[in-house]
Formats: sequence, structure tokens, C-alpha cells
Amino acid sequence: MSAPSMEERKACWGARDEYWKCLDENMEDASRCQKLRCSFESRCPQQWVKYFDKRRDFLKYKEQLQAAEYQPPGATEKS
Repeated sequence: MSAPSMEERKACWGARDEYWKCLDENMEDASRCQKLRCSFESRCPQQWVKYFDKRRDFLKYKEQLQAAEYQPPGATEKS
């Protein structure tokens, strides 16, 4: 399998961004974004789809931690 061309990468990233925007606008309701998900999966290599899905999950988790002002153990040690 050859690496995607610049045009293919741009199409993939665009489809990903449209899908993620739909999820954001619909409170993560994937059923409302099914057509965009299909477009995302058809324009991106399967490994990229898996990576982007994991990346989104991580970014959402990170946002939740920041919103809760999570401090890792030892971060509040006195000097």
C-alpha cells in the first residue's frame, strides 16, 4: 500500500474535521452524523480512522480533566 497523496490526505483531514464538527454540534450523537462518518471512513486509510478516533477520545478526556481542574498527585507539593 502506497502512502496517500497530498490531495488524498487533505480529503481525509477535511472529512475528519466535518465529522468531528458534527459530533460537537450534536453532543456526540454519532447517529446524527452517520453520513459524515461514512465519508470519513471512505476517504481515510483504516489505520488513520482508528488513530483519529483514539485521538478524539483522548482530546475529549483531556478537556474533561482541564474543566475539572484535575491536579496529578504531587503537583500541589509545597516548596
